[in-house]
Amino acid sequence: MKTAIMTDTNSGISPEEAEALGIFVIPMPVIIEQKTYYEGQNLTEQEFYEALTSRKAVSTSQPSPGDVMDMWDKIIQSLNYDQLVYIPMSSGLSHSCEVSMSLAHDYEGKVFVADNHRVSVTLRDSVLHAKKLADTGLSGSEIKKALEDDAYNSSIYISVNTLEFLKKGGRITPAAAMIGSVLNIKPILTIQGEKLDSFAKARSMRRCEDRMLDALRTELEGRFCNQDLSKLKVGAAGAGLTEEEIKAWKNAVVEAFPGAEVYYNPLSASIGCHTGPGAVGIGISFR
Repeated sequence: MKTAIMTDTNSGISPEEAEALGIFVIPMPVIIEQKTYYEGQNLTEQEFYEALTSRKAVSTSQPSPGDVMDMWDKIIQSLNYDQLVYIPMSSGLSHSCEVSMSLAHDYEGKVFVADNHRVSVTLRDSVLHAKKLADTGLSGSEIKKALEDDAYNSSIYISVNTLEFLKKGGRITPAAAMIGSVLNIKPILTIQGEKLDSFAKARSMRRCEDRMLDALRTELEGRFCNQDLSKLKVGAAGAGLTEEEIKAWKNAVVEAFPGAEVYYNPLSASIGCHTGPGAVGIGISFR
């Protein structure tokens, strides 16, 4: 069985990396001043945050059904794959998954859409795991089941450096944003398989980082106490960070989780559009 693995750029996997890994990635559309760009294709991370901070009208969207099906057709028909597993961002964060599941009905058992309930670094881990399963010869239905059975064995926390974009997206009121800015309050958000929810607040990004690391340690001792910690993967993430900031955050994560596999990926535009630049995140999964 020759099974292709496909995801979107919310996984943090770049087109260049996808090609090297033998994975297919569809870019998420980003609309800037009514013009559509594609993440990782004709829009860099730097260009995205420059547009966001210069007060341009910026929003994100899901891939069009036509673009998704065109890519499916190319993979199955032109590249001669027997089946395809598509792993989009969590259904709790976007309608892309639901729409794709509907489209897959027309492919008569050749396309399987996995609702993996993940995004960013945890989605990346799922995609890489799916590729390993495909390389062993598993079918699309078997890979889909494996991913969905393991979906909730992950956790994400994100700290936001500015309240401007949460206010703009309607996630907090203008009054709360003003008070938070005056008091220098930084919110910590969490994704536990579904939607982006509030977790805690702190007075500085450093304290936010400490709270996130503590929260994950608590989860490892409680919620994930039965997991094999030798398989722990920790993904550090950030929005428009400098090289120095990336290095400092990754080093803090390495120090907090000695022995774990630690890596860094930028937050996708779909998340960065709500957090704004300067946000830092962390996610764990087990593989």
